[in-house]
Amino acid sequence: MRQLIYGILAISLLVGCAQEAKPLGWKYTSSIAVNGVNPIGIAAAADGLWLSDGDHFRVVKINEQGKITQSIDSLDRPMHIAYDYGELVIPQYGNDEVMIYNTNDSKHILPFIVFDQDSLDAPAGADINGNEIAIADFYNNRILYNKHNLDKDWWISFGKEGKADGDFYYPTDVQITQDALWVADAYNNRLQKFTKEGKHLLTIGEDQNMNAATGIYVSKEQVFSTDFENDRVLVFDLDGNFLQELKDDVNKPTDVLIQDGRLYIANYKSSSLSVYDWGEIEVLEEAQEEHHHEHHGEESEKS
Repeated sequence: MRQLIYGILAISLLVGCAQEAKPLGWKYTSSIAVNGVNPIGIAAAADGLWLSDGDHFRVVKINEQGKITQSIDSLDRPMHIAYDYGELVIPQYGNDEVMIYNTNDSKHILPFIVFDQDSLDAPAGADINGNEIAIADFYNNRILYNKHNLDKDWWISFGKEGKADGDFYYPTDVQITQDALWVADAYNNRLQKFTKEGKHLLTIGEDQNMNAATGIYVSKEQVFSTDFENDRVLVFDLDGNFLQELKDDVNKPTDVLIQDGRLYIANYKSSSLSVYDWGEIEVLEEAQEEHHHEHHGEESEKS
């Protein structure tokens, strides 16, 4: 009887270990070739994805197969773009302008000048969210933000060149969320979070040895940074805690976004998009061993 009980206990332990759920995270599933395009920025539309192709002076829209369905040409080095309700915001690094392109009327292109005398110097990223617009002004090492209208008197400007919290060293991308502004502080190799009045709230990624944090995307629960020179995308929670490193099929990544539950990474060098889906992921052996020791440590404390 005793042997039978031990046998049942052993089987129960084995079944329990087998049924232990794998952790959830982002897992590489496929790649989309975008032949002839070196993507820098990526933005979601209802019927595809917009990609900025600075090397070829254009912005293109592609379908799920990577085929170009629309092209906006004769631009001057378009960078990190944004799309919202039919309006595509295109910062042009080469001519120091930002355009708002109405995608419902391809002839309706608005040149966008921030100030009469205080001009942009190589705008590298922009975001739009309803009536809010933000611009990463690369060589001026600042962020511009407007939540009312495009009149010059309504713009907020913050930031300067430096290494301290709140400073920038060539910001390349910016995202507006409900309560904050998030910035890819590219050559400080970090991300920063600010209030919409420009007050510094949080610095992320300084412990991850990033080399050129070129692009940023913020979801409801996570923050993503492209780590250009290290061929990876880093995932954090909203408090800045590191969660995951994405390296599969990532080749000089410049931007990232989530569309319809799928994660898309723009790969500048390989002219492709890496596609990741959310689900169960494998845990590295080191992490499994650490979890094993923690688990048995807890059991020892209980006994």
